[in-house]
Amino acid sequence: MKRSKRFEALEKRPVNQDGFVQDWPDVGLVAIDGPNDPKSSLKIENGKISEMDGKKRADFDFIDIFLADHAINIGDAEKSMALTSLEIARMLTDINVPRAKIVTIATSITPAKLVEVVDNLNVVEMMMALQKMRARKTPSNQCHITNVKDNPILIAADAAEAALRGFDEMETTVAVTRYAPFNALGLLIGAQVGRGGILTQCALEEATELKLGMLGYTAYAETISVYGTEQVFTDGDDTPWSKAFLASAYASRGLKMRFTSGTGSEVLMGYAEGKSMLYLEARCIMITKGAGVQGLQNGSISCIGIPASVSGGIRAVLAENLITSMLDMEVCSGNDQTFTHSDIRKTARTMMQFLPGTDFIFSGYGGVPNYDNMFAGSNFDVDDYDDYLVLQRDLKVDGGLKPIKEADAIAIRNKAAKVLQGVFKEMGLPQITDEEVEAVTYAHGSKDVPDRNVVEDLKAAQSILKNEITVLEVVKALSKSGNEDIAQRVLSLVKQRIAGDYLHTSSIFDDKFNVITAVNDPNDYMGPGTGYRLEGARWDEIKNINQALDPNKM
Repeated sequence: MKRSKRFEALEKRPVNQDGFVQDWPDVGLVAIDGPNDPKSSLKIENGKISEMDGKKRADFDFIDIFLADHAINIGDAEKSMALTSLEIARMLTDINVPRAKIVTIATSITPAKLVEVVDNLNVVEMMMALQKMRARKTPSNQCHITNVKDNPILIAADAAEAALRGFDEMETTVAVTRYAPFNALGLLIGAQVGRGGILTQCALEEATELKLGMLGYTAYAETISVYGTEQVFTDGDDTPWSKAFLASAYASRGLKMRFTSGTGSEVLMGYAEGKSMLYLEARCIMITKGAGVQGLQNGSISCIGIPASVSGGIRAVLAENLITSMLDMEVCSGNDQTFTHSDIRKTARTMMQFLPGTDFIFSGYGGVPNYDNMFAGSNFDVDDYDDYLVLQRDLKVDGGLKPIKEADAIAIRNKAAKVLQGVFKEMGLPQITDEEVEAVTYAHGSKDVPDRNVVEDLKAAQSILKNEITVLEVVKALSKSGNEDIAQRVLSLVKQRIAGDYLHTSSIFDDKFNVITAVNDPNDYMGPGTGYRLEGARWDEIKNINQALDPNKM
């Protein structure tokens, strides 16, 4: 047929390069309220849950057993389950109903009931609810710092700049696993050069990640995955109990950690059991609560393409963030992986968390160009900094970032590289040349820096693990190389493990190592004039972007 020129033009738009599929409930390709989802129910006999969401205890899988025995507050369960889902949903948007009351109800109901509650809300209502239910009053942000060359000097420089820009947490990973100690070391030092108190992690397989944490090179972890069906769990050689045990291993060593889940993972792995993505994710969220973990990284995370392909999928992603906060946990709310060719669509997806604010709006804003992001590219990255800062300014929203001057960025990147150069020299690690320091000072990404001797770096990186060289040796090296200020910051971060205060829900540090958590900075939003308000020095910081003309200098 003769083509419409308008339709031909539309076909060339970036959004039409994305993948979409009609709902297919039988394989789990449905966002919310799938036809095979159970209806909510709960029966208690002799102090134990005997029926949950239409299933008798004799028919429980191991996730059901874990939830029934560890994740539901039985004392309030019958009373909370007697409320209609619509009644609870209206409480979420009612400014006269305090957060604590909703937490009591939400922690006493079943996964199916949680989904039924949030399904009564449109996205504006969900954002209203999230604004009230966020655990920590002050929103924050996390970034990814990686590169395809696993260059620790570049990681240090990028981390220092990211700290200057306002990120409170930073995460790295590796292209080559054996590089991990160097990447973790570069991130740790670079972050502390930027400002004291930044929390850092290195995402790896769980045993190595825990080992790096025990040696002191990381301060937290979040890549401890949980799933909503038994088959996906067992394919990973795990159960809710083994994950709970691992969580206790981190806690016992003073390391902050959170679990990771997200809508679509079970579909992606082929075992969704015909249930909706949000129902399975509600089970994951409750597993996290039952395991005693203080927070959850969710928001579809690395599976975002799956919910984004079905109708209402981005709404479901917002809903999973909301359910997490309803269960009184820290939520690190995704936005960490690119999923679309459309700038319009990526911005719309992010606004769901940006506008109400979450504990961490991104579980990985790309603090590097996307070609260097070893987490598969972030929804927003360094090329979007100016856009993001303008959005904060336009809407008077605190998205966790602030404008910085080019000269300040150059200076802090140079300092981070020189500090790492001194540490490598004192610890007998492969030399960092002045040429490399100069390159990372001005680099945009790994294309702008020289290659290193991979073989020598790998040998040295592995020797850190093999010889169990702790972060105290790094502190000594910092001091000996004349960087006493950074030595004190790294040592202060390590000391926090003994105090244990940053194991509380939604913990971050300010630049004086004062811990800020849901305990001492609780969200007290109950309508206009309450909760977090962007004002004073912080608002001055956000609104004074570099591009704004100063009338006094015109």
